[in-house]
Amino acid sequence: MTRIAMWSGPRNLSTAMMYSFGARADCAVWDEPYYAAYLLETDLNHPMREQILAAWPHSPAEISTRIVGDIPQDKSVFYQKHMTQHMLPKFDRAWITHVTNVFLIRHPARVIASYHAKRESPSLADLGFQEQAELFDQVAQHLGYAPIVIDSADIRANPEAMLRALCHAIALPFDPAMLNWPKRMTGHGHRIGIPQCGTARGLQVLKGHCQMWAMHCKACWLTPCLFTINWRRLKYKPSKAC
Repeated sequence: MTRIAMWSGPRNLSTAMMYSFGARADCAVWDEPYYAAYLLETDLNHPMREQILAAWPHSPAEISTRIVGDIPQDKSVFYQKHMTQHMLPKFDRAWITHVTNVFLIRHPARVIASYHAKRESPSLADLGFQEQAELFDQVAQHLGYAPIVIDSADIRANPEAMLRALCHAIALPFDPAMLNWPKRMTGHGHRIGIPQCGTARGLQVLKGHCQMWAMHCKACWLTPCLFTINWRRLKYKPSKAC
């Protein structure tokens, strides 16, 4: 049994990656397990707040138990799309050492610009950079070496090669179905507590076009943004998967 915790902030190709794994016949996926708990704790008024609170579990302890519990539909792979900003300090993180952790990153300037296009004036807390670094440190210290990191730009540039490399790194056979999926996933990609997400595009479609974002950032933004995982992992030995 393989349980994958994919850690990223928002605007980071994370939904496409979830659809990619959800297209596998052997995989169940869970979209942002801690979202409702995060909204309740922070009292943030995100879009679709009421629908999320109605569909997602509220108890962090219950979520943690389900993450490492039985895999839905008797699948052998459990892909969990986690938003790093949802992992508030008071939420239990002990379960993280019992799953395969992968860190999905994107250049901070592109994350900020993409997020700003959807919601005005994002704060550092909205973007999850600090939490991603903390989680990376936790996993690296547990393993004794740097965990797996994958850059969304590399996935866009060569989806098949990067997905094959990722599957190899986590000892999972590559499935060509990961490159394309229906507009609405209703078959193999079982999702717990996730509403219909509209039209999804195959990673092959994403290969051809990546819009360059530009945005003016204050110096106080740039300093914390430099502490992305690409820099932080230099403290640790390379991943054994390398």
